[in-house]
Amino acid sequence: MVPTHDSGPDVGTSASTAVSPELLRGLFLFEALTDEQLSWLAERSEVRAFDAGAPVYREGEPADAVWVLVDGEVQLLRATAGEEVVITQTSHTGAYAGAIRAYVNQPSPAYETSMLCVRASRFMRLPATAFATFMRERLPMAVHLLDGLYIGVRNSEATMRQREHLAQLGSLSANLAHELNNPAAAAVRATAQLRERVAGMRHKLGMIAQGGIDPAAIHRLVAVQEEVIEQAAKAREPLGVLAESDLEDEIADRLEGLDVAGALELAPVLAAAGVDVERLDEIARQVGEAQRDGAFRWLAYALETEALMDEIEDASTRISTLVGAVKQYSHMDQATHTEVDLHPGLDSTVVMLGHKLSGIAVHREYDRSLPAVPAYAAELNQVWTNLIDNAADAMAGHGTITLRTRRDGDDVLVEVADEGPGVPEEVRERLFEPFVSTKGPGLGSGLGLDNARRIVERRHSGSLTYTTSERGSVFTARLPLRAPAQPVATPNASPSR
Repeated sequence: MVPTHDSGPDVGTSASTAVSPELLRGLFLFEALTDEQLSWLAERSEVRAFDAGAPVYREGEPADAVWVLVDGEVQLLRATAGEEVVITQTSHTGAYAGAIRAYVNQPSPAYETSMLCVRASRFMRLPATAFATFMRERLPMAVHLLDGLYIGVRNSEATMRQREHLAQLGSLSANLAHELNNPAAAAVRATAQLRERVAGMRHKLGMIAQGGIDPAAIHRLVAVQEEVIEQAAKAREPLGVLAESDLEDEIADRLEGLDVAGALELAPVLAAAGVDVERLDEIARQVGEAQRDGAFRWLAYALETEALMDEIEDASTRISTLVGAVKQYSHMDQATHTEVDLHPGLDSTVVMLGHKLSGIAVHREYDRSLPAVPAYAAELNQVWTNLIDNAADAMAGHGTITLRTRRDGDDVLVEVADEGPGVPEEVRERLFEPFVSTKGPGLGSGLGLDNARRIVERRHSGSLTYTTSERGSVFTARLPLRAPAQPVATPNASPSR
């Protein structure tokens, strides 16, 4: 338990000592107070010393004091999803934490964080009741202003973060809808055409049945169809536009020479299936002169039917791939925290942003030998979404994004590089701060990188940094391969002041 003003020292602490007005004046929080105010606070305060590793207070315990750092170094931690993550680390003299809102009339407030000494530290400890009395009696206007400001900022930030998440969800939904629409429309179109071809083939079968064709001839027609369809399914070097046009002309001329009706309609179908003039003559000999016209038409119908079924299969596969990407992106079927291969998450994010990346080349430099990383996979995908989306915006939709993974000691690095103009000089130092954006008015909330850094640093004990120049920017997420024994401090956090 945290020591109180009237209790003796706990494990890891030494006995308390008195506070002098001179000590208080050396702390920036009190430097503007009058001698009488300093004396009033000094009489009600004490200095407490803690050993390295000792907790000053724990999250959830009654918030009974304001703690001001005199010397040493501390971490503030918050419990998240069953683990403690560092939200700030400082050695700044005068940094304060604890019951800093004790002046608000509310029942039994509790500490919202835990404070841990990184090294031996001393604190001025001011009881919450004394702090509340001082604020209410001596600074009543400041109490109202601070409370209103606190509530306003908290509500505004919560609203903006919600809007940011909704905007990102809307963007991803629009991208996904566009990506799904293309294969779905292709499948519908191919199905309609296939229905026409099947109807035509039924008609041809009826004509064959009425014509009294020799069964042996029908068997030869079917055999020829199977051979040509099998040949069409084999991979071959694609022809250029001019070469394919020349082949179609040759086939059309040869079909006309064989007295086959509709040669111009049949030629593109046969050419697309890889049938050349020599194969055409061979087919003509196999089917015989009497069935030549009907045989080529039937063959063309069969080839078109196969091509349409391939198109439907490709479209269905594309839809299945997109659904799989959504599942991978959201990790709907996996535990919240698990060992994660980072590459499928990066790839699924690219798929989800496919429409926005339509004019951008995505180059992958993956180290496939990387081990799995302990992570919240769906949250990391939010990080990749922000970084890749920002990279696309930086290049105005044209250029190359490079996704790179590599190992650095006990960490894995994920880099997202763009070829944009770089981060403007005036915002480089504040780029990760909330509401700071390089985009034009109404084009970004300035919370994307802040959210990304929160996820990497607070949820994964990693770091998110960047380098930039006029040739582009590289954002690097560093993720530990194992959970650290002690929480790692975030480099961008600052003490309350």
